Amino acid sequence: MTVRRLAELQPETFAFTAENEVWVQKEIAKFPPGRQASAILPLLWRAQEQNAYWLPKAAIETVAAMLDMPLMRALEIATFYSMFNLSPVGRHHVQLCGTTPCMLRGSEDLKKVCEQRIGAQNHVTADGALSWVEVECLGACCNAPMVQINNDYYEDLDPQNFTKLLDDLVAGRPVVTGSQTGRVSSEPVGGLTSLTSLYGVDGRSGAQTETSPATPTPGDIEAHAAAEEADIKAKLATLPKDATPEMKADSVGARPAGLAAARADKADDLQRIKGIGPVNEGRLHELGIFHFAQIAAWTRPEIRWVGTYLSFPGRIDREQWVRQAGSLAAGGAGLKAHGEPSPASAAKEG
Repeated sequence: MTVRRLAELQPETFAFTAENEVWVQKEIAKFPPGRQASAILPLLWRAQEQNAYWLPKAAIETVAAMLDMPLMRALEIATFYSMFNLSPVGRHHVQLCGTTPCMLRGSEDLKKVCEQRIGAQNHVTADGALSWVEVECLGACCNAPMVQINNDYYEDLDPQNFTKLLDDLVAGRPVVTGSQTGRVSSEPVGGLTSLTSLYGVDGRSGAQTETSPATPTPGDIEAHAAAEEADIKAKLATLPKDATPEMKADSVGARPAGLAAARADKADDLQRIKGIGPVNEGRLHELGIFHFAQIAAWTRPEIRWVGTYLSFPGRIDREQWVRQAGSLAAGGAGLKAHGEPSPASAAKEG
């Protein structure tokens, strides 16, 4: 590790805010007498967060005094761990992973974006908005290349979406954390190719058993959908009559993460999924849902949320949107190519 030194220009004093002081005392109290120094890492991190994400000497001195430990020991820790920034950084400080998995997936191209958009490492842009530094592994190798900006991870990056991300942050526009391509966790880039049935182990219906069918029967699907619909309606009945669609959906599930825009400015044709017409496609776009892979990755709480938000709980299961989307994301033909929707389904299609 290279020698890390404190910034030449330093504030004279540092003190935790009243709110942070309460937090600090609770943190210190977690450790037995004589072992309070064990709290130094969280305290230094809290001080850095309070001080615009960089750690001045006065803050290190304050923490050392609170923990009754020699200043030199606190300085050793602060200068050893690269997560502590020892000089001012931008409001959005980019830590770019350059370790082998990210390098193989394109981190060198992201580094060029940083150099062109921000400047040299540890340089802060004139408006104070951005700075960057290359770091070792950040632990999201399956979603490489990726960066950490302040406290958040941004994954599945390429020069185009990374540039847009930086521009949106500087402009104060909302951004999506995590995958920038709609992937959930570490699922395949092209969408799910296994565990796509209603009875898989992907959180959609419970644990898989040896007797679970690979493809559920129509009776199984209807029974499951009816049970879901009844459960959701029972929960909604307890809400105020003026509850908004978002309030209703939040009460029964979890909103899926959406994208700010379609990848490569080209959305998938969601109307290829039986049950999705132009109206529903437009509403899904409003939620940031543009691609088959996003729908294929929906968990059970997300299916409940979307179905409730669109005012037809149970229908996503009946029409097997997730299974259809998984097939389409993997290059399959989908269900519409093999026959038209049933009359009842077609009559309700939005």
